[in-house]
Amino acid sequence: MTTASAPGKIILVGEHAVVYGRPAIAVPITKVKATVTVEEAARGAGCVIVASDLGRTIRVAEAAPDDPLAAIVRLTLAHFRVQDLDATITIKSTIPIASGMGSGAAVSTAIARALAAHLGFTLNNDVLSGLVFETEKLYHGTPSGVDNTVIAHARPVFFVRNRLIENFAVKSPLHLLIADTGISSPTKATVADVRKAWEADQEKYDAWFRQIGQIALMARAAIIAGEHSALGSLMDGNQWLLEQVGVSSPEIDCLVQAARRGGALGAKLSGAGRGGNIVTLTTEQTQDGIADILRDAGAKSVIAATIT
Repeated sequence: MTTASAPGKIILVGEHAVVYGRPAIAVPITKVKATVTVEEAARGAGCVIVASDLGRTIRVAEAAPDDPLAAIVRLTLAHFRVQDLDATITIKSTIPIASGMGSGAAVSTAIARALAAHLGFTLNNDVLSGLVFETEKLYHGTPSGVDNTVIAHARPVFFVRNRLIENFAVKSPLHLLIADTGISSPTKATVADVRKAWEADQEKYDAWFRQIGQIALMARAAIIAGEHSALGSLMDGNQWLLEQVGVSSPEIDCLVQAARRGGALGAKLSGAGRGGNIVTLTTEQTQDGIADILRDAGAKSVIAATIT
C-alpha cells in the first residue's frame, strides 16, 4: 500500500486575467487536502478507482477518454511506460468541490504521486505539474495552469502562463480566511463566458486584465516586503476589477462586504467566481472575530490558513 497527498490552493490575486497572459499569485492551503491510497489487487483485476466522496467506482480500462480521474491514471502509467496495472486507487478529500480551491488538481496530483510511489518511481514536480495540467483541460476547458503549478510545488507561486513560474519568500506570515458562499463555482462555464465577452470587446477586457496584472506585480512586492496593509488594498482593487469583468455574485459581495466591515485588510473572490469562496486577509488578532462575522453573514464554512 502506498499513500500520497496534495493540498488545496487559493488564488490571492490575478484570476481570469491569468488566462490571458497576465501574472497571478496563488498559495497552497494545507488545512485541506486530497489523499490517495494505492493497493495491489488480484492478478487480472485491472485498475479500479474508488472515489467514495463522489459516489463513484471507475474501472480505468472502461472509462471515457474525458474522465479526469481515469485520465491522470493513464497519463501517469504512460509516463512510466507501464501498460497494465492491477490496483485499487482510493481517493479521500477534504477540499470543497467547485469552490476555487483546486480540488480537481489536488486529486490528480495525489493520484500521480501515489501511483509513482507504488511503482517505485519518483516524479519531478515540474513533470507532475505537466501531467496534472492535461487533466485540468478536462475540468476547465482552457485552464491557466496555476492550479496544477501551485499544488504540485506546494509553495506560493508567482505565475505567468507559458512563461514564468517563480517561488518567492513570504516575509511575514499571511493570515487568511477562506469563506464558502455555499454556491458552486462553475469554472468551465464562467471561463467560457469571460472568453465570449472578451471576444466581443477585447479592448475593454484587455484594459481590465492589464490592471489586474499590475495588481499581481505590486502584490508580490508587498508580500516580499511584509506590507500587509498594501496587500489588502490591492486585493480590494482586484475584487472591484473582477466585478467589472462580471464574475462576482450577490453571495460573494455579501461576504466581501461583511469581512471589510469586520476590519479585514482586504477581501475578494478567489477562483472562477459566481460562487465558491472568498479569501480575506486579516491579522492574527482579528482572524477569529472576522471568521464569526463571516459565518453570521452566511458563510457555509470558514477555513483559517497561515501562509509562511
